[in-house]
Formats: sequence, C-alpha cells, structure tokens
Amino acid sequence: MNQQKNENGEGLIKGLDLTSATTIVVGSMIGSGIFIAPSLMSEYIRSPGVILMLWIIGGLFTVFGALSYGELCASMPKAGGQYVFLKEAYSPVVGFLYGWTVFLVIQTGFIAAVAVAFAKYLGVFIPSISENVILFSMPLCGHVFNFNSAQAVGMVSIIALTVINCFGIKAGAIVQNIFTFLKVGAILILVILGFMSVKGDIQNFSPLFSTALPDGLKMGFFAALAVALSKALFAYDAWNTVTFTAEEVRDPHKNLPRALILGSIITMLIYTSATAVYFYLIPVDKAAAVPDNRIAAAAAQLIFGNAGLYFISAAVLISTFGCNNGLILGGPRVYYAMAKDGLFFKSLGRLSHKYRTPVNALIVQGIWSCILTLTGSYSDLLTYIAFASVLFNGMTIISLYIMRIKHPGMERPHMAMGYPVVPALYIAIALAFLIFILQGDFMNSMRGICIILIGIPVYFLFRKGRSLAGREPL
Repeated sequence: MNQQKNENGEGLIKGLDLTSATTIVVGSMIGSGIFIAPSLMSEYIRSPGVILMLWIIGGLFTVFGALSYGELCASMPKAGGQYVFLKEAYSPVVGFLYGWTVFLVIQTGFIAAVAVAFAKYLGVFIPSISENVILFSMPLCGHVFNFNSAQAVGMVSIIALTVINCFGIKAGAIVQNIFTFLKVGAILILVILGFMSVKGDIQNFSPLFSTALPDGLKMGFFAALAVALSKALFAYDAWNTVTFTAEEVRDPHKNLPRALILGSIITMLIYTSATAVYFYLIPVDKAAAVPDNRIAAAAAQLIFGNAGLYFISAAVLISTFGCNNGLILGGPRVYYAMAKDGLFFKSLGRLSHKYRTPVNALIVQGIWSCILTLTGSYSDLLTYIAFASVLFNGMTIISLYIMRIKHPGMERPHMAMGYPVVPALYIAIALAFLIFILQGDFMNSMRGICIILIGIPVYFLFRKGRSLAGREPL
C-alpha cells in the first residue's frame, strides 16, 4: 500500500485507499452484534417481520446518515471527523462533549463489549475462558468484585490490537482488510447453507407482522420497539469510525463519501439476510430463549450439527477481532485532534516519530477500554452506547444544515444526496428513537446523558489550562 506523508512531511500518513476505508466502515460495524442482537430483540418483540423491519430501518437510518456525512467529510477531511464537524457547526464545547463521550463510552465501551464477546466465543474452544471461571475476588465499595477469565482474555485482545495499530496505519489497514473479508465470507456461507437446509421452516415467519409482546414485559409496544431497535443500532454503530481517519484517506473528497455509502449498504444487506436465516431456522419465541443469546451458534448447529458451534464460534472470533481493530484504529484520531486543539491531554497530540501514529492516544484508549471490560452487562452497555451515539449523530446531521447557512461559499466536492429531505428523515428517526428509548430504558439512557454532561466542567478545565499556557482561548 502506497503511503504518503502530508505536504509538510510531518503529521499523519495518507495510507488508506477506497478498499481500506470501506473495510473500516464494514469491519467496524460487523462485530458481535449480528450474532447476538436478534435474540436480544426477540425478548422485546415477538414478530419476525417487525424485527426484520427494524434491521432495515436501522440500515436505512445508517445509509441516510452516510449520505449526509459524505458532504461533511469531503468538505472537512481532518483527523477527528465528527468531532471537527460538531466543533465547526456549533462550538468547541459541543465538539469536546462528543469527543469526551467517544472516549468515555461510545468508542471505548464498544471496544470493551466486543472484546468480552470475543472472549466468550473463544471459550467454546477453551472452556476455561468463561465468565463463570473466577480468577480472583476482592471486596470493593461494599460489594464483592469478581475478575473472570473472559474479562482477562478480552483485555489481552485489546492490548494486542492496540500494539498492532501503534506500528502505523498500514499495519492496521492490513489487519482490517483480511478480517473483514473473512467475516463477510463466513456470514454468507451461513446464510446460503441456512436457507438450503431442510431444518428450516417458512412457517416460522407466520404471522409475519404482529404487535404481540412477550408475557411479563412491562412496557408499551412502541417503547419495546425502541429498545429492540437500540440493539440493532448498536450493531450498526461505528459506521462513522472512518471519518476519524479522514486525514489519512487518499483522495478523501471522493473516497470518504463512497466508503461510507458503500459500507453501510453492504452491512445492511448482510444483517438483514443473517436475521432472516436465523428465524427461518429458529422460531422467534424460541430465539429469545437461546442460551446466552447466541442465536447464530444455535442456527449453525442446526445446519452443521455439533461442528456448527465451532464454525460460528470461529466466525465470531474473526468478526469481533476485526471489528475491534477498526474501532481501536479510529478512536485515537479523535483524541489526537482534541489534544491538538488544546482540549485534551497534550501528550495525546503527539505522534510516533517513526510510524506517525498517535501512540499515546492509542495507549490511553486501550487502558480505559480494559477498565470498561470489568463493568456493566452486555445488554445494558448496548442501550446507553446506542443512546449517546444516536444523540450525537443526530446533532451532526443537523450540522449539515448549519454549515450550509454559516458557510455557503465553502468548497463542497461532494453534496449530500436527497438534501434536505434525506437528512431530515434521519433526524426524525433519531428523535423518535431517543424519545422511546427514554421510556423503554430510562436508567441506562440517563447514564448516557450524565456522562455527556459531566464533560462540561471538564471542558472548562481544559480551556482554562489552555489559557494559562498562553494559547488563544477557544
């Protein structure tokens, strides 16, 4: 892969072509979600047609966002991506709150959840790796903290990928390309053989659409719909990770919009097909009762017998490892950009002299992600990550309108398709999701909001430090 430094011979390296940018989009999205989320969704919605519709809505939602982000990326191809868009459209404090939340929850929480999922599936091959295998216990704040082998392996996987990405954008891109092609291939094999299997039954889709809810679920249909959608949106989340690497993409005016749109469409088709084959093999009411929500493993066992468990477990290992590589690669570019603006720790704005990677930002992100593997349940983590992410994504789409008003003369090599209707649809869906998820999972949604608001005093501390250092105040 040809790599070129910026014009001044310093800074980040332009080492990503269209293929690599697209695999970052696809690979960052396809992690553990599609192998688990359909079962979680079945706990709230008992209609295969409605669940498939939610995956399509989530996919269109993502494509609508990608169409709009394409214009912002092409106009401002800087490291940090979405952080830069929000800073320019609103104010530095809004950009900081996004970067702060990316660091505390969105990116690092996603990395932690995917790393634990990786460890759980590795436990299929190595039974001693499990949440039930406690390595040690200790009293902590009136509770007993248990550290299990799954958490340990999850942390090791984060550390390994962090080290790989310290060796340059090329190393990270190679890993991303290989694992993305492998995971997509494995899912396609499952889909094709699943629909060919005599173990499936088309009657599993009847009735296709229903508003019936599981017994004992204490929420209305639309609230249940929103919570179920949050699980799908978690699986779609991180589609915007490639914007963080905008400064390292060759010919970003063309390649960034193309990668966003192409990657989003590919992922939507994969997710919808996989969910359809799950329900073809497993009735929706039984999908909710699959042990540990491992619906992909249950489907594979029906197709391949006992060997199916090992097939799908290997597929998940490949998928989660590749997904976390994309996430670990992208996130530090946000912290790097914030540090360069004087809004984060100064050391995070330094690059490796040899590899031109934000090594310090990578290390700090890795440490915090490892800490997050020790907290929270998988399902809860899905909800408040999705809530915070959709909130900022909606604000970013609104910034498209703001930037056209504030900077009408700005060079726009790529114009958002369907403007102003398509961005408005994204905003409407995002608003509806935020309202209903507040009703359906109020506590985890409020945790997401609190994490964002805590960033306000932190912003002013960094801003004060910038002023004391003699830099121009923001």
